Amino acid sequence: MIPDQAPPRAGWRRLIGMGIFSAVMFCLLIALGVWQVHRWHYKDRIQREVVAAELLPPVALPRKPTSYEKVAITGRWLADRAAFYGDQIRNSPAGALQGSQLIMPFQRDNGDIVMVDLGWVRGTLPQPVPVPAGPALVSGYIQAAQNFGPFAPKSDDAHKIFYTLDAQKIGAALGLHRVAPYTLIMLGPQPIAGGPIPAASLPQPPNNSQQYALTWFGLALVVVFEFFFYARKRLKDPA
Repeated sequence: MIPDQAPPRAGWRRLIGMGIFSAVMFCLLIALGVWQVHRWHYKDRIQREVVAAELLPPVALPRKPTSYEKVAITGRWLADRAAFYGDQIRNSPAGALQGSQLIMPFQRDNGDIVMVDLGWVRGTLPQPVPVPAGPALVSGYIQAAQNFGPFAPKSDDAHKIFYTLDAQKIGAALGLHRVAPYTLIMLGPQPIAGGPIPAASLPQPPNNSQQYALTWFGLALVVVFEFFFYARKRLKDPA
């Protein structure tokens, strides 16, 4: 008697489950790779806009400012109030120096107040620095409020030291009203010794999306090879 034999396509049926799973993973990884390609081009465009903006003079603060253009505001300093943002250690020939970003209020011509980050300054408690009296112009770029939720260190309102860059919260602690919901990060050359060190350039967003895209596409290829070896093994093994 001839023993029963499995139908010719029985081996392929055992690949259906793994085949569906592999197909879903392949499509998902390809989709992630395509998304990163779009992100790559988007960030590349932003970087080119930043490079172009660096060569242009500041523009009047628009209604909806971004972090990738130089803007200017006119008004006057409220020179008797200051706050610290963050806690940064910087190296120097004399050793490590403790300091923070110095925040001071600037009242625009329309009465609105913009919190200005003058740059890093040495110290443990905020002290106002000398600023021009009367009408002044300040230029820099806009930083939206940053909120780290429950993971942000607790601010010290009494000493005006903050660990979240929230202009309205800082302004309220300084007894100010009509504070804009963003901070102006001052741009400028290196100051005289002892003064705040402003930002040297516009922020340049990192662009690692090309590497991420290659990673997702590479994993999609791995899924194809894994399924190929799995299928070959299962088809050779009749059990």
